[in-house]
Amino acid sequence: MDVKYNPLRHVADPSLQGYFMIVLFTMWSAAFGFIATYHLGWLGYDMVTSIVVHLSILIPILVTNAVFIDAERDGEQWLVDWKEEKSRKLLPKNGSKSKNLVRWNPDSEA
Repeated sequence: MDVKYNPLRHVADPSLQGYFMIVLFTMWSAAFGFIATYHLGWLGYDMVTSIVVHLSILIPILVTNAVFIDAERDGEQWLVDWKEEKSRKLLPKNGSKSKNLVRWNPDSEA
């Protein structure tokens, strides 16, 4: 998976691109590991196992599709909205956080 070619290229923040890629990689590795275990014969065949094996392919496909569609849908607007919401949560309840800040000038105090 290369960010140059998949829809995660619309996410402007490279750290979030990397995060989504790692999450999708881990999910797909676990799914293929389970399927390989099944096909190597380490699990007995029954209806429940068959359903779980099929779901272990369908669920990652749905999650990957949802992540890609969401990345394409708004481009980077969702990232801007998320950062604004995050910064609002960090603000103190009593108003602006610049009220209690003092600019330190090391040249005049040294």
